[in-house]
Amino acid sequence: MAIIYKATLSPSKLELIADYLPKQPWFIQDGSPELIGAYRFDDPDGEVGLETHVVAAGERVYHVPLSYRGYELAGAGEWLIGTMDHSVLGKRWVYDACADPVYVKALATAILTGQEEATQFVDGEPEPRPSTVTVKGSGKLDGGVPALSASAPVTGSGVTIIDAGELRLKVTRVLDVAADASANTAAAPELHGDLILNGQWAGLEEPVELASVVRN
Repeated sequence: MAIIYKATLSPSKLELIADYLPKQPWFIQDGSPELIGAYRFDDPDGEVGLETHVVAAGERVYHVPLSYRGYELAGAGEWLIGTMDHSVLGKRWVYDACADPVYVKALATAILTGQEEATQFVDGEPEPRPSTVTVKGSGKLDGGVPALSASAPVTGSGVTIIDAGELRLKVTRVLDVAADASANTAAAPELHGDLILNGQWAGLEEPVELASVVRN
């Protein structure tokens, strides 16, 4: 469960993303970034916000995972996107989530176990807020997720690779919204090949692959 606060952010998330995207090797400048939607994962310890944005710029659609922290993440200065002032939570450090071990664990868990996005509640409101992007992992793992080790992400050709001990995760940065991902939703109970995270949002006819995982 993710708690969303009624807060003022300075700068806004989209402002941070708009500054971050042109610096990435997988981004092609073609119009101003516009937010399509977002989804969240839970941090079991409740300390790190995990929110992934789907952003359009021109004819391309980008997948931008962010993590929000109330303190600096040691050794991750290279992946710091910026800081923001949150009117409820105070200063927040915003990172490319692919370098955040909390996100890596949450992503792997979602893919391997068939988990969906976190249910979102606005603080003080009893009913959940619908997610603007829905996701679901293709795995069916009943047991625990393998232990993961921290590893610096490596980006190239529109994807980011994260070697995390027993698992290798691939996060798609430039989304192929024309592809039919529905054929990939069935998965074996064990990791005989790629297991994936599919996503969908309003106006998208078929789900699109957002990330995948295989054993190293």
